[in-house]
Amino acid sequence: MHPSRHRLTLLAATTAATVVAGTLGTVVASAAAVGCRVDYQITNQWQGGFGANVTVTNLGDPVNGWALTWSYAAGQQVTQAWSATVTQSGAQVTARNVDYNAAIATNGSASFGFNGSWTGSNPVPSSFALNGTTCTGAPPTEEPTTPPPTTPPPTTPPPTTPPPTTPPPATGVVQMENLDRGLISVRSGSGNLVSWRLLGTETSGVAFNLYRGSTKVNSSPITGATNYLDSGAAAGSAYTVRAVVGGVEQTASASALQFGAGYLDVPLQVPAGGTTPSGESYSYSASDASVGDLNGDGSYEIVLKWEPSNAKDNSQSGYTGNVYVDAYTLTGSRLWRIDLGRNIRAGAHYTQFQVYDYDGDGRAEVAMKTADGTRSGTGQLIGSSSADYRNSSGYVLSGPEYLTMFNGQTGAILSTVSYDPPRGTVSSWGDSYGNRVDRFLAGTAYLDGQRPSLIMARGYYTRAVIAAWDFRNGALTKRWTFDSNSSGNGAAAGQGNHQLSVADVDADGRQEIVYGAATIDDNGRLLHSTGNGHGDAMHVGDLDPGRSGLEVFKVDEDASKPSSYFADARTGQVLWSTPASGDNGRGVSADIWAGSPGAESWSSAVAGLANTRGQNVGRKPSSANFLAWWDGDPVRELLDGTKIDKYGTGGETRLLDGSGVASNNGTKSTPALSGDILGDWREEVIWRTTDSRALRIYSTPTPTSTRIYTLMHDPQYRVAIAWQNTAYNQPPHPGFFIGNGMGIPPTPDIHLR
Repeated sequence: MHPSRHRLTLLAATTAATVVAGTLGTVVASAAAVGCRVDYQITNQWQGGFGANVTVTNLGDPVNGWALTWSYAAGQQVTQAWSATVTQSGAQVTARNVDYNAAIATNGSASFGFNGSWTGSNPVPSSFALNGTTCTGAPPTEEPTTPPPTTPPPTTPPPTTPPPTTPPPATGVVQMENLDRGLISVRSGSGNLVSWRLLGTETSGVAFNLYRGSTKVNSSPITGATNYLDSGAAAGSAYTVRAVVGGVEQTASASALQFGAGYLDVPLQVPAGGTTPSGESYSYSASDASVGDLNGDGSYEIVLKWEPSNAKDNSQSGYTGNVYVDAYTLTGSRLWRIDLGRNIRAGAHYTQFQVYDYDGDGRAEVAMKTADGTRSGTGQLIGSSSADYRNSSGYVLSGPEYLTMFNGQTGAILSTVSYDPPRGTVSSWGDSYGNRVDRFLAGTAYLDGQRPSLIMARGYYTRAVIAAWDFRNGALTKRWTFDSNSSGNGAAAGQGNHQLSVADVDADGRQEIVYGAATIDDNGRLLHSTGNGHGDAMHVGDLDPGRSGLEVFKVDEDASKPSSYFADARTGQVLWSTPASGDNGRGVSADIWAGSPGAESWSSAVAGLANTRGQNVGRKPSSANFLAWWDGDPVRELLDGTKIDKYGTGGETRLLDGSGVASNNGTKSTPALSGDILGDWREEVIWRTTDSRALRIYSTPTPTSTRIYTLMHDPQYRVAIAWQNTAYNQPPHPGFFIGNGMGIPPTPDIHLR
C-alpha cells in the first residue's frame, strides 16, 4: 500500500505505537527540528517483514551529502534499500545519499525506501539525526514547488479512493506502480473468461481463489495462469479474486469490470469544433492515448489527445485547431482537460505526451510541450493569453517554448521550464519553412536504474538533440542534454527515426535511448551508431533468444542504405540486412509463427518472412503494422487497422473484427493504445468509436495456460507503453522473450510505489 493512499500520522514521541502483524496500513513517525524533519512511513507489513519510505526535509543551510541515523527498539533489521545506501550495526541504522539525491536545499527534501524484518513488534523510531543534528523541532511549512510562468502551482488534494490490496513488494531497486488486480470478465461463448494481474513481485508462492458473488468457483487454489473460464455463468455475473499466500486467503479485489460484448466503452466528451483565421471549420476526433495511475488507487486512468480534423504533417502548411488533452477514469468520468492553445500546432509530430509517476509518490504525472496560451486542467494560464506566434502558413516558428509537468489527478501545473532542446535558428534543422525544426519525440527511461526520467527530443533528419529531465520534489531539473552537433556526437546526426525506443541494451541495469540508428547511453553519451540513417519503424527486444542480449530490427528510408537490418542492440553490430530498395516504410519483428525459433521479421519493401538469421522462411504477413498477444499461446498476433489476425503459412485467420470503431493516424492505422492494460499478461486494444464518443477497450475471450506476471511490471515494456504515442506509433516489447518455446520469465528487480 502506498502512503499517498492512506496515512495515519503519529508523533515520534508516541513510541508505544506498534503495528499488528498482517495489517496493511500506513504508519508515519514525524520528527522535526530547526535543522531537519523526518517522515518515516511503514507502507506495507506482512508476517516477519515490512516496507518503509523515509522523507527527510532540510530546515537548515543547504547540504551536499547527507547521512540520516536512527535506532530500532525491537530488533528490526533493514534487508534491502533503494535511493539510499543503508547500513546497520546492532540497533543503529545509517542511511547515506546516492548520487542523484545528495544535495538538499533549504526546505528541500530527499526520499528513500527500504524493506526490513521484524519479530514481535515493530515500533517506529523515536528520533532521527541528519548529519549529526537531532530532528526535534516544529514541522516546517509545505515544501515549495517550481511555479510556471505567471501561475503558482496548486496544492494537490489527497486521493479519496481506497487502497488496493496487494502482497508485500519485492526487494528490487526499480520503482514501479503498485497496481491492483485489474480484474475483468469478458463474455466468452456461454460463459465468462475472468482474468486478473499477477504482479511482478509475485513470481512464486501466490495462488488465487475466484468468487462469483459469494460463491468460490474454483475447487482448489489457482496456481497456473491468472484466468478462469466460468462456463455457463450468466452474463453480468459479479466477480472478485483473492490471493492465497502461504495457504492464507487475502482480502478481496475490487469487482471485475464487465466486458459483456467483448469490450468496455469509456464515454468521452468531444470538444466543440471551431474556425481557423483563414475561415476553415474543423471538428475533433479522439487520437492517441496512454495510461497511468493518476490518483494512486492502483487502477489505470486514460490520458487522451484530441486531434482537430485539420491537423497537419509538418511538411504541410495551414492553420490547425487547438490540441486538447483529457484524462478519464475507466468508467468515463473526465478528470480534467488541458488546452494547449493556439501556439502548439496539431499533428502527429508536435505533441508527444508522457504519463508516468516521475516523483515516486504513487500517482502518475503528465508531461508535454506547452506554449503561451496553454491552460491547465484547473484553468491556470501559461504565459500570455493574447500571444499569437502563428505565421501566415500556420507554422509556429517564434515565441517561447515550455515543458510542463502536470498533476495527473487534477491537470494542474506542477512545474514549467523552458523547453530543451530550444528552437534556435529554424534553418539549422534542415529547412527554413518549419518542417524539420518541429519534429519532436518523447519517452521515459530509468537512466539511473532506479527512478524514471523524462526524455524530450527534437530533430532526426539532420541535427538530433535529446534532453533528459528529472521531476523531484515538485521541480523539473535537467539531467543531461545530448546534441549531435557537439564534439564526438556527429555519428548521431541524421540517424533518428519517427519514433524512439528505450531499453537496457548493455545490461548494466540502466536504460538507454535507442534513437533510430543511433543509441544514447544512460549518461547522455553516444553509445554507438550504425550509420544507416532515418527510418519509419523499429523494434527492440529479445528478438533472438538463442543469443545473449537484445536485438534491434529497423527499416530505412535511405536508398543507399540497407532497406532493413537486424542488429545487436548493445554494440550496433549488424547481424544481417536486406539490399537497398528506397524508402521502406513499415517493418515488424516478433515471434508470430511457431515454425521457426525466435522472432520473424518482415517489411513493406522486402519479400518473404525472415528468421533470426535473415533467411526467408515463408509467406510475408498481409500487414506490417502493430502486434498483440491475443489468443492462448505465447506466439504474438497481427494487429492492423481495426482487426486482429493469426498468422499462418497459408494465410491469416481472423480473431477479432472491431465493431463500430476506427483507427488513428491515417495510413498508419494504429489504435489509440494497445498493451497489457487489464487482466492477465495478454494485451488489450483501445480504439475510438467512429463518432469519438467513447474509447472501446477490447480484451481476449480466449483462455490461456501460460502464467506471466503483468507486462506493466517489466520496466522495458512499461516505458514502451509511455512512448507508444510518440510520432509514428509502434507496439511495445518486453525486455525478455515471449514466444514459442519460451523459458520462465526473469523475476523483475522492482519495488512498488
